[in-house]
Order: sequence, then C-alpha cells, then structure tokens
Amino acid sequence: MVKKVLKFGGTSVGTSERIQHVAKIIKKERFAGNKIVVVVSAMAGKTNELINLSKQISEEFNKREMDVLLSSGEQVTSALLSGALTEIDVKAKSWQNWQIPILTEGEHTNSRIINMNIEKINEYLDDDGVAILPGFQGISKKGDITTIGRGGSDASAVAIAKIFNADSCEIYTDVDGVFSTDPNKIPVAKKIEKISYDEMLELSSLGAKVMQSSAVQTAMMYAIPLEVKSTFTERKGTKIFSQENIDYSKSVTGVAYSKDDAKLTIISVEDKPGVAANIFEPLSKAQINVDMVIQNISSDQKTTDITFTVKRDDVAKTTQILKNNSKIKYKEIIHNNKVAKISIVGAGMVSTPGITYRMFRALSDEDINILAISTSEIKLSVIIEEENTLKAVKKLHTIFDLD
Repeated sequence: MVKKVLKFGGTSVGTSERIQHVAKIIKKERFAGNKIVVVVSAMAGKTNELINLSKQISEEFNKREMDVLLSSGEQVTSALLSGALTEIDVKAKSWQNWQIPILTEGEHTNSRIINMNIEKINEYLDDDGVAILPGFQGISKKGDITTIGRGGSDASAVAIAKIFNADSCEIYTDVDGVFSTDPNKIPVAKKIEKISYDEMLELSSLGAKVMQSSAVQTAMMYAIPLEVKSTFTERKGTKIFSQENIDYSKSVTGVAYSKDDAKLTIISVEDKPGVAANIFEPLSKAQINVDMVIQNISSDQKTTDITFTVKRDDVAKTTQILKNNSKIKYKEIIHNNKVAKISIVGAGMVSTPGITYRMFRALSDEDINILAISTSEIKLSVIIEEENTLKAVKKLHTIFDLD
C-alpha cells in the first residue's frame, strides 16, 4: 500500500464547489488502495483578506496575534474538506496544528517545521481514514501558534511527507505542471515533463511561482519525489526528482524572471582590503539578501565602483545602512528600482559550450543592455531594464528551442 501526501493550494479549494471536486480526487486515490494524508491551504484570497483586517486594526499588528489570525484560513479549509469527504462516504478527519501537534521553531510569521507526532494519524490511516492537515503552520515549544511564511503550505507538505516517510508528495495547483516560462505571459511556453531538484530550486527562487523554494530544498535533502499537477485536469504533471534521472539533451530547461529587484551602485569607494566585507557585513546582520555583485576598479586603482542587487522592498533600508556605515568612504550612492532579473536554467548547461554567448547575443539583437551578470553551473542571470522584460523572455525562450 502506497502512502501519499496530497497538497491542495488556495485556488484548488477556492470555493465550496472546488472543495467538493477535490474530495472526489481524494476518494479516487483512497479507493485505489493508497494511504492518504492531505495538506490544505487557505481558500484563495482568504489570507490577504485576513491581512487587510489586521491592517485596519494596526499597521504594526502584533506578530504573535498575526499567526493566530492567519492560521485560521487553513482551519476553515480542513473542516470543509473533511465534511465534503464524509458526504461522499469517505472516512475523513481534520486535525489542527496544536492537536497533532506540528512542532516548529523560529520567529513568528517565519518559523519552520521540525517534527510532529504521527502516531494517532498513522493509526487513523491504518483504519482506512483520510487525514486532513493544515499547511502553513505549527506550534512552538512555548505553545504559541506559528506560521511558516507566505506559500508555506508547500513546505508543510514536503516536511510532512518526510516525517511520515511517504512514498510521494503531489502538489495540486491550477496549472498542469512546471512550464518552461510563465504560460500566462508566453503562450508558447511548454510543460516540462521531468525536472531535477536543482533546476526546480533555481526556477522557484528566481521567480517561478509554481513551488516554494524551501519546499524544493527540503525534498532534495531527503530525496522525496515530487509531482506538480493540476486539480482541474487529468493530464500528467511535472515530476521533480534527483538529477541522475534527468535528460541532458536540452541545455536550457526554462526561462525565469522577477521584477522585485533593485540595483544599487556605491561610486568611488576607497579601494583597500576588507572594503567589501565592511559594506556587506551590516547588510547581512540586517537580514538583507544581496544577490549579484560587480566591482569595477578605476584607472588610478585607488577607488572602485561596487554594484549589487537587493529586493526592492529593502532599498530604503539598505541605503540608510550604507549612509550610517562609518567604515566606508565613497562619493555617492545611486539606485535603480526599474530593473528585472532574467535567468536561464538547465542541468545541461554545464556540458554545453556557447550558452553564455548565445544569451548575450540574443539580448544584443533586441537592443537590450545588460546591467549585471551572475552565473552558476546550471543558471545564468542578468539584470536588465524592467521595460524590456517580456521582450527578453520571449527572445531567450525562442533562441533556446523552448517554444
């Protein structure tokens, strides 16, 4: 008997009709002889609705109470889905995070699952029941409800699959799987049948919205096979697993983009040992994630220009930290909020010569200027002006035979 974790996202359970449809999918899996643990998100739009309610009370709403508030969305879905299963003669029961319990550590609104008590749930599975668990949440050692960040239901599902030693984890969403780029913007994007953890991790961290990157990372660490599939069609989804199972005949698997980056340049920094450390150490302590870094030495070799990227929301905070930093001397700080990061990802890139040249030539042919570059074995990212985003993605998608 196969043990499966099935996770259903917010759009999959967005209405009572969709919840009833999900119940039929679960019934089919259960009657196929599988042991089923279901992880659910809040109904689509509910989390934003709750956040807006908190803002009506206070712009600085207490984080502990925010976790209590936001975790209620999954509680509603759990009860409705369990009720829908009971209505179609499937034995089902919902558990809340504190009833299991799902143990977490870390700060409020950004904790992580470390363990859970599975004995009672396993007994229920052995008795032919379907267990419905809330995603996105847990309970701390102090007994406080905690949440694990937006999109955290994916991470919940993978952690639960690991703790239950499940045979697979299936992520149900509103798309047929993982696509070579955003199919809503590029209609010729095609579904990827199978992809490595490494490639999926890069795509999800670079802006692909199909799966949360921390969930992919956990699955990779514990070799948990994943499949992303649609709640609304019966087509095969995208399988995500270890790299040795991947076809390397395609050098590039997908094109990702994000528009939440900003570029900062510190002009005429005194060039001496330790200057980079003095710049970036305070940013690290402030939990600001620095992505690309470029350093240009001036002709007199006494000063340097240092360019780097951060998330747009962090620009004001970053600038203030740099201005307050007495350990660095510079002429001025400039920033550009209207940039986008475009990335190509593929496990086959490492063994295929000419990928970098082809990407740069393709962008040049479209008169798109590259502002910064970052590379790894399976990823090549560039920063460009935001207005050229769609043009760049379309061109790269075509150049690398992904249409």
